[in-house]
Amino acid sequence: MAENFMRAVQYDAYGGGPAALKHSQVPVPSPEKDEVVVKLEAASINPFDWKVQKGMLRPFLPRKFPFIPGTDVAGEVVAVGVGVKKFRAGDKVLAMINPFNGGGLAEFSAVKESITAHRPPEVSAAEAAGLPVAGLTAHQALTHLDEVPGQQPNILVTAASGGVGHYAIQLAKLQNAHVTATCGSRNIELVRKLGADEVLDYTTPDGAALNSPSQRKYDIVVHCATGIPWSRFEPNLSPTGKVIDITPGIGTLLTYGLQKVSFSKKKLVPLLLNPKGKDLEHLVKLMKDGKLKTVIDSKHPLSEAQRAWARSMEGHATGKIIVEP
Repeated sequence: MAENFMRAVQYDAYGGGPAALKHSQVPVPSPEKDEVVVKLEAASINPFDWKVQKGMLRPFLPRKFPFIPGTDVAGEVVAVGVGVKKFRAGDKVLAMINPFNGGGLAEFSAVKESITAHRPPEVSAAEAAGLPVAGLTAHQALTHLDEVPGQQPNILVTAASGGVGHYAIQLAKLQNAHVTATCGSRNIELVRKLGADEVLDYTTPDGAALNSPSQRKYDIVVHCATGIPWSRFEPNLSPTGKVIDITPGIGTLLTYGLQKVSFSKKKLVPLLLNPKGKDLEHLVKLMKDGKLKTVIDSKHPLSEAQRAWARSMEGHATGKIIVEP
């Protein structure tokens, strides 16, 4: 490859937030077996990225310092490794980087062929870069719709204007679900336009209590918010309702275990993302066909990655935060 070094953003230790991000010159990665190297046109920041920086998965992640964060990327293939069959130099793609490796906030990234998908011209790099983690999480959470018997399923999406939530609304509607969504007052119209049948302002008493305006019980909850106890969900669930927690902590795991041993029909289910290339390809096709879209909160150049990082940490982004090298 012509370039031996590239610009990248990395941090050297746990903690520190945006101020700890440093701009560095690092070697351009070379593709290993079954990998492609992508020249980035866009990347997106997920809450997972800064939670890892704060030490959420310490000591497992990062594997070593300095660490280049970021898992969601879109760009052009510039090199392919041994064994790669689906891609060649010049292909436009989107991909999810192995979180153990990181590397999204840089000019080039190495990604596994198995979790890379072709990007059609109808889908911009920024739109595509928002999709991997958030879109796949929403898709995986909604596989539980298959467990809802006969009638039109009733879905609740919390924090519905966020990264995962805004995809979950659209995907649920494509599966003919009735969708109730929670968000702040400034995003009510956006959430309606994405397809929500009913919208709850989470700052109101009914919104805080998760009370369905139509008094229907929820079959599935795609839980994208934080700080809502199981006791608030339980009375709002159908007899076999499930709350899919996309950011499970110790409390979720303990509740899940207790429900298992007590044979509870209502369940709190932790979601641990299992990314699959075929699912990413499915989501890209929906986007190409105009059935799924990425709402972009803001775009930031790589030189201002700290600002994008801070925006994500604020917790009020509408849709996805994009970084463009």
